[in-house]
Amino acid sequence: MSQRAFSTLDLKPDLIQNLASLGYDTMTPIQAQSLPHILAGKDVIAQGKTGSGKTAAFGLGLLDHLNVKRFRVQSLVLCPTRELADQVAKEIRRLARAIHNIKVLTLCGGMPFGPQIGSLEHGAHIIVGTPGRVEEHVRKGYLNLDDLNLLVLDEADRMLEMGFQDTLDAIIEAAPKQRQTLLFSATYPAQIQAIAGRILDQPVTVKVASTHDQHSIRQHFFKVDSNDERMMALRLLLARHQPESAVVFCNTKREVQDVADELNAYGFSALALHGDLEQRERDQTLVRFANKSASVLVATDVAARGLDIDALDAVINYHLARDVEVHVHRIGRTGRAGSKGIACSLFSDKEHYKMALLEDYLDQPIEGELLPSADLLLQPVSRPAMITLQIAGGKKQKVRPGDILGALTGEQGIAGSQVGKINVFDNCAYVAVQRDAARRALKKLENGKLKGRSFRVRQIRD
Repeated sequence: MSQRAFSTLDLKPDLIQNLASLGYDTMTPIQAQSLPHILAGKDVIAQGKTGSGKTAAFGLGLLDHLNVKRFRVQSLVLCPTRELADQVAKEIRRLARAIHNIKVLTLCGGMPFGPQIGSLEHGAHIIVGTPGRVEEHVRKGYLNLDDLNLLVLDEADRMLEMGFQDTLDAIIEAAPKQRQTLLFSATYPAQIQAIAGRILDQPVTVKVASTHDQHSIRQHFFKVDSNDERMMALRLLLARHQPESAVVFCNTKREVQDVADELNAYGFSALALHGDLEQRERDQTLVRFANKSASVLVATDVAARGLDIDALDAVINYHLARDVEVHVHRIGRTGRAGSKGIACSLFSDKEHYKMALLEDYLDQPIEGELLPSADLLLQPVSRPAMITLQIAGGKKQKVRPGDILGALTGEQGIAGSQVGKINVFDNCAYVAVQRDAARRALKKLENGKLKGRSFRVRQIRD
């Protein structure tokens, strides 16, 4: 019998039989690594992409632990979007087919609130929902978590990305301290490590190997003779690689602004980040770059400090850094989270002294490569996939990420998968939506209400 057969697990016989009838024989890597720990009642952090079989991993765990005779909410699964919650609930129902009278209820934003109250009054064993709506039911006393013994955070990185940190904290606060917690996430940024440290108890970490090499930064050097040639080289590299997110490093504030302005004049979606920006402008710049509605960030080293952007596609040194450590720090920002990244540096004869230091450090001679063909400049510049909408209401107006997501995806709205990052500040909020859904999203927010109020909404132009 295969080590990875479901029948090797200590699962309820009904579940094993049903898995066989569904054609589930062998576990996926994430199931094989996490299920024994989940069934043993341990807290688990599992890192794996959508499609890795994670839903069946936590689904089987919660069904195995369930006491059907006890008609109370025993498991809660939180998902970032309504589509994912529906998908998860459907999968749990399929896995539970052989166990009678299991009640799985979905609670998502963008759906009428009243009928959900009615369903909760009738009771449920398992709740699957989005953070905003679940928190609202908990806060208003319709959802009681006293009997909860298993909490699952599915796609936790995406929930934090969408701004649900405070909402998740409020739900966790209302849950019993004695419980099992499972955290599933495609990536494992610092924010996830912090929340895991707070809410999990001696967790077992399970990681399904990514196909990428973690140390996959390739360095390229290009020799340029003049400032005009430097700008042309930058345009050629951006046109050749078409990065979704690239940081271009300059050594002075003045240069940052000039380079960003010139790139925009050529049709690129570029933002400047330097010390002269007011906090509000800095926030907006970082929001737009992180949410993929601007593809190039031109920055000084000082301004880029603390820039927490996961997995940049490219870093381009417009001028070489003043010292080797800074150079290494700059290029280390690309290729994170196991994705491939490229680092390109432009240099001139005047910078031979910096080049000599770099050669010493890298312990290899640096040869200038040939730039891509100038024909690339004749092609249209690709636009970012997302655009940003700004809402004139924020934390002080009690606007929360869940309200924005619900307003966008409600009746005749856009799909949750078309909504990107949501950032809520004190007096304003930003939401990224896919470019082709921008008009509908804008209309939906303009004509709809958030917290029973209408707020001004505008699209931030490229």
